[in-house]
Amino acid sequence: MARDKSPVTPAIRFLKQHKVDHSQHLYSYEEKGGTTVSARELGIEEHQVIKTLVMEDEQRKPLIVLMHGDQEVSTKELARCVGVKSITPCNPEIALKHSGYQIGGTSPFATRKTMPVYMEETITTLPHIYINGGKRGFLVSLTPQSIIDLLQPTMVEVGIKK
Repeated sequence: MARDKSPVTPAIRFLKQHKVDHSQHLYSYEEKGGTTVSARELGIEEHQVIKTLVMEDEQRKPLIVLMHGDQEVSTKELARCVGVKSITPCNPEIALKHSGYQIGGTSPFATRKTMPVYMEETITTLPHIYINGGKRGFLVSLTPQSIIDLLQPTMVEVGIKK
Protein backbone atom coordinates (compact mmCIF):
# COMPACT_ATOMS: atom_id res chain seq x y z
CA MET A 1 0.00 0.00 0.00
CA ALA A 2 1.05 3.66 -0.38
CA ARG A 3 3.05 5.44 2.27
CA ASP A 4 1.31 7.68 4.78
CA LYS A 5 3.62 10.70 4.48
CA SER A 6 3.14 12.90 1.42
CA PRO A 7 6.31 13.80 -0.48
CA VAL A 8 7.60 17.36 -0.65
CA THR A 9 8.14 17.89 -4.37
CA PRO A 10 8.92 21.10 -6.30
CA ALA A 11 5.20 21.18 -7.21
CA ILE A 12 4.14 21.06 -3.54
CA ARG A 13 6.65 23.76 -2.61
CA PHE A 14 5.23 25.87 -5.48
CA LEU A 15 1.61 25.40 -4.30
CA LYS A 16 2.54 26.25 -0.71
CA GLN A 17 4.58 29.28 -1.79
CA HIS A 18 1.54 30.58 -3.71
CA LYS A 19 -0.80 29.72 -0.79
CA VAL A 20 -2.98 27.47 -2.94
CA ASP A 21 -5.67 25.54 -1.08
CA HIS A 22 -5.14 21.88 -2.01
CA SER A 23 -5.26 18.39 -0.56
CA GLN A 24 -2.70 15.65 -1.11
CA HIS A 25 -3.53 12.07 -2.08
CA LEU A 26 -1.17 9.10 -2.21
CA TYR A 27 -2.12 5.88 -4.02
CA SER A 28 -0.41 2.68 -5.12
CA TYR A 29 1.19 3.49 -8.45
CA GLU A 30 1.03 0.86 -11.20
CA GLU A 31 3.41 1.01 -14.18
CA LYS A 32 1.44 2.08 -17.30
CA GLY A 33 -1.77 2.18 -15.23
CA GLY A 34 -2.41 5.85 -15.95
CA THR A 35 -5.43 7.75 -14.75
CA THR A 36 -7.56 4.59 -14.66
CA VAL A 37 -5.52 3.34 -11.69
CA SER A 38 -5.37 6.66 -9.83
CA ALA A 39 -9.14 7.17 -10.21
CA ARG A 40 -9.84 3.62 -9.02
CA GLU A 41 -7.42 3.89 -6.07
CA LEU A 42 -8.84 7.23 -4.92
CA GLY A 43 -12.48 6.32 -5.62
CA ILE A 44 -13.10 9.22 -8.03
CA GLU A 45 -14.25 9.62 -11.62
CA GLU A 46 -11.46 9.33 -14.17
CA HIS A 47 -12.83 12.51 -15.82
CA GLN A 48 -11.71 14.46 -12.68
CA VAL A 49 -8.13 13.20 -12.95
CA ILE A 50 -6.16 15.59 -15.15
CA LYS A 51 -3.17 14.36 -17.14
CA THR A 52 -0.13 16.60 -17.57
CA LEU A 53 1.27 15.82 -21.02
CA VAL A 54 4.56 17.19 -22.31
CA MET A 55 4.48 17.56 -26.09
CA GLU A 56 6.50 19.38 -28.73
CA ASP A 57 5.90 21.08 -32.05
CA GLU A 58 7.81 20.42 -35.28
CA GLN A 59 10.50 22.89 -34.11
CA ARG A 60 10.91 20.73 -30.96
CA LYS A 61 9.53 23.56 -28.79
CA PRO A 62 7.93 21.97 -25.71
CA LEU A 63 4.46 22.64 -24.36
CA ILE A 64 2.17 21.23 -21.70
CA VAL A 65 -1.35 19.98 -22.30
CA LEU A 66 -3.78 19.41 -19.42
CA MET A 67 -6.41 16.83 -20.38
CA HIS A 68 -9.14 14.79 -18.67
CA GLY A 69 -7.96 11.30 -17.79
CA ASP A 70 -10.72 9.66 -19.82
CA GLN A 71 -9.86 11.59 -22.98
CA GLU A 72 -7.01 11.79 -25.46
CA VAL A 73 -5.55 14.83 -27.18
CA SER A 74 -6.24 15.41 -30.87
CA THR A 75 -2.72 16.53 -31.76
CA LYS A 76 -3.95 17.64 -35.17
CA GLU A 77 -6.55 19.94 -33.60
CA LEU A 78 -4.06 21.15 -30.98
CA ALA A 79 -1.53 22.04 -33.70
CA ARG A 80 -4.28 24.04 -35.43
CA CYS A 81 -5.09 25.89 -32.16
CA VAL A 82 -1.42 26.61 -31.43
CA GLY A 83 -0.73 27.67 -35.03
CA VAL A 84 1.99 25.13 -35.81
CA LYS A 85 2.38 22.39 -38.41
CA SER A 86 2.38 19.42 -36.01
CA ILE A 87 2.50 18.42 -32.35
CA THR A 88 3.70 15.09 -30.99
CA PRO A 89 4.21 13.69 -27.49
CA CYS A 90 7.78 14.03 -26.21
CA ASN A 91 9.66 10.82 -25.53
CA PRO A 92 10.10 10.17 -21.78
CA GLU A 93 13.76 11.32 -21.62
CA ILE A 94 13.01 14.61 -23.39
CA ALA A 95 9.87 15.19 -21.28
CA LEU A 96 12.00 14.66 -18.13
CA LYS A 97 14.56 17.22 -19.38
CA HIS A 98 11.84 19.82 -19.98
CA SER A 99 9.70 19.20 -16.90
CA GLY A 100 12.09 17.79 -14.31
CA TYR A 101 9.51 15.09 -13.58
CA GLN A 102 9.37 11.38 -14.48
CA ILE A 103 6.62 10.15 -16.79
CA GLY A 104 3.75 9.09 -14.52
CA GLY A 105 4.75 11.81 -12.06
CA THR A 106 4.65 14.93 -14.23
CA SER A 107 3.15 18.00 -12.60
CA PRO A 108 2.45 21.27 -14.45
CA PHE A 109 3.79 23.21 -11.43
CA ALA A 110 7.45 24.20 -10.97
CA THR A 111 8.67 22.64 -14.19
CA ARG A 112 12.38 22.84 -15.01
CA LYS A 113 11.65 24.85 -18.18
CA THR A 114 8.88 27.39 -18.50
CA MET A 115 6.52 26.06 -21.16
CA PRO A 116 3.22 27.32 -22.55
CA VAL A 117 0.28 25.49 -20.98
CA TYR A 118 -2.87 24.47 -22.88
CA MET A 119 -5.88 23.30 -20.90
CA GLU A 120 -8.97 21.47 -22.16
CA GLU A 121 -11.74 24.01 -21.62
CA THR A 122 -14.21 21.55 -20.06
CA ILE A 123 -11.84 21.10 -17.09
CA THR A 124 -13.12 24.49 -15.88
CA THR A 125 -16.62 23.02 -15.40
CA LEU A 126 -15.46 20.68 -12.61
CA PRO A 127 -15.64 21.81 -8.96
CA HIS A 128 -12.36 20.04 -8.06
CA ILE A 129 -9.72 18.25 -10.08
CA TYR A 130 -6.93 15.83 -9.24
CA ILE A 131 -3.57 16.50 -10.88
CA ASN A 132 -0.11 15.07 -10.37
CA GLY A 133 1.81 16.41 -7.41
CA GLY A 134 5.22 15.71 -8.92
CA LYS A 135 5.74 12.05 -8.05
CA ARG A 136 4.34 8.73 -9.21
CA GLY A 137 1.42 7.68 -7.00
CA PHE A 138 0.77 11.22 -5.75
CA LEU A 139 -2.05 13.56 -6.79
CA VAL A 140 -3.20 16.90 -5.44
CA SER A 141 -6.79 18.09 -5.48
CA LEU A 142 -7.54 21.73 -6.17
CA THR A 143 -9.93 23.90 -8.13
CA PRO A 144 -9.56 24.50 -11.86
CA GLN A 145 -9.48 28.22 -11.03
CA SER A 146 -6.23 27.65 -9.10
CA ILE A 147 -4.65 26.26 -12.28
CA ILE A 148 -5.90 29.25 -14.26
CA ASP A 149 -4.56 31.71 -11.67
CA LEU A 150 -1.15 30.02 -11.38
CA LEU A 151 -0.39 28.90 -14.94
CA GLN A 152 -2.57 31.16 -17.12
CA PRO A 153 -3.22 28.36 -19.60
CA THR A 154 -4.63 28.88 -23.06
CA MET A 155 -8.04 27.19 -23.25
CA VAL A 156 -8.47 24.67 -26.05
CA GLU A 157 -11.07 22.14 -27.19
CA VAL A 158 -8.93 19.23 -28.37
CA GLY A 159 -10.18 16.31 -26.26
CA ILE A 160 -11.47 13.12 -27.82
CA LYS A 161 -13.00 10.16 -25.98
CA LYS A 162 -10.71 7.15 -25.57
